[in-house]
Amino acid sequence: MESFGVSSAQNLQALSALLAGQQEEEDDECESGPSSAQLGPGHIGPPPKKEKEVTTAYMKKDSKDIWSEEEVAEGSQYEDLADPRPQPEYEIILKQSVGTEDLFLGLNGKDPSSMCCEAMLVKIKLPETKATDVFLDVKKKFLDLRTPKYKLGLHLPHPVDSHRGKAQFFSEREELELTLLIKRDMIINKY
Repeated sequence: MESFGVSSAQNLQALSALLAGQQEEEDDECESGPSSAQLGPGHIGPPPKKEKEVTTAYMKKDSKDIWSEEEVAEGSQYEDLADPRPQPEYEIILKQSVGTEDLFLGLNGKDPSSMCCEAMLVKIKLPETKATDVFLDVKKKFLDLRTPKYKLGLHLPHPVDSHRGKAQFFSEREELELTLLIKRDMIINKY
């Protein structure tokens, strides 16, 4: 039993000497940097780099322009707050071509979401207006409609092909219908 007690005493002395040596090392570290007791979430990972100048797409060029064309939303040149003409009622309906193979078998992978729509139908009610009084300008993401009584600057929910579209004015309903083809950046492969 005594051999056990002696070896335990020797182990305790060795442990005490080891801990005393560690305490001296920690004191040295306090002078040079943070110790393990002072570490926080900010000390995890590599040290932070010095901040560099941030460059963005909207940085001014070497000109006297206040803003670039990319910063201005499409159609903002048509917004006139001093124009008292009211905005007509309108409705946007998304359309897609669906056949029996889509409806019953789901062969083309189409679903009822707006991502599968090919066209956009815009119905604009224009009471007391003739077809000859309508000025219409369609951009990629903006529709500008002006008549003597109404004005409409409409930001479209999806980009459209501004060169291929169809406009039809119904005098009996006093309504303008625009069918605009939606332009997709992503091409969906058919099976």
